Amino acid sequence: MFSDLNEINLNIIDEGDEAVRKINSKLLTNIEHTFYGPKESVEWFKKLFGESYEQYADVIPRRCHAETSFGFLIAYDSMPDIVIEIDDDTYPIPNYDLIEEHATNISDSPGLEVSSEGRWYNTIDALQVKNNVILYPRGYPYNRNCRSMTYDWEEARDDCILNMGLWTGQMDLDALTILYHNGLDGRCDVTSEGILKHKIIVGKGTYFAVCSMNASFRPAIIPSFYQLYMNHLGIDRFDDIWSGIFLKKICDYLGHNVSLGRPAVYHDKRPRSVFKDLQKELGGLDINEKLWHVTHESELSGSSFPDTYLSLVESIKKNLSDSFSDEIQKKFLFIQLENMKKWVEITDKI
Repeated sequence: MFSDLNEINLNIIDEGDEAVRKINSKLLTNIEHTFYGPKESVEWFKKLFGESYEQYADVIPRRCHAETSFGFLIAYDSMPDIVIEIDDDTYPIPNYDLIEEHATNISDSPGLEVSSEGRWYNTIDALQVKNNVILYPRGYPYNRNCRSMTYDWEEARDDCILNMGLWTGQMDLDALTILYHNGLDGRCDVTSEGILKHKIIVGKGTYFAVCSMNASFRPAIIPSFYQLYMNHLGIDRFDDIWSGIFLKKICDYLGHNVSLGRPAVYHDKRPRSVFKDLQKELGGLDINEKLWHVTHESELSGSSFPDTYLSLVESIKKNLSDSFSDEIQKKFLFIQLENMKKWVEITDKI
């Protein structure tokens, strides 16, 4: 389906370093590609919104993973068959065709459907973990009920609107877990050696930690897939986690499937201070234990992704004060909700 490189358009979200761009351009000689850094982002918003561009450009944070939101806007503008998001520290590996296998899992292909008594599926359950250590991914609630790992499985065959690929090497773990397993340099002693289940459709009412370092999706979801504004008020590293929870709730409501499994990539995480990551995550851990439940209990309306997304915003806002007592948390979440509304305005303008 995607064997011809001419069918691929690669958009690179970077920091605008021209020296790095020259190196990457040499590596990508045979693939159409475009670089988007802060300068290009501003120019894009100016073209779309004119003098009022700043209020919309501000939904994209700087120097954090959530900058990927801008790449989603570029994709929404061009409407490809599928969007594949890959982080710069992940690499294709033998036996997994990155593009073809994402396309296969999104298509009407066979797999297993999982539902969970604790409302959460542990994605690392689908991996062959070194020494069979039980781990939970970044963003997975610490609540004991969520960690029960009591699952029901059924054979299933269906198309999906999002597919999350998994990893060999370093898994997507939070800083507390990495620190516990001796990862002072941000890398865990326990690694993944491969995938056990190739396609898992996550059943209605069951959530999972959506990691966007190796993911694919239909562009139709983009109006409800804003990667939240991070590196703000001391909180970071939950952009894809919380946007994934919101998207799963909306997909359940609208009747769309999401999956995880193949293709695997090799995650060669760069060394960094685990304590800095821990500091970034601490402010969001308490929010994380509550926000998924508020989302799950939200009453939705609408028949499209943007309309349903806006109804979720209003439902969460309605329950914000009852669910969150900390003023910084409420301020942080209010900013997210306002940006989510602006996100829909941007996609509507496109």
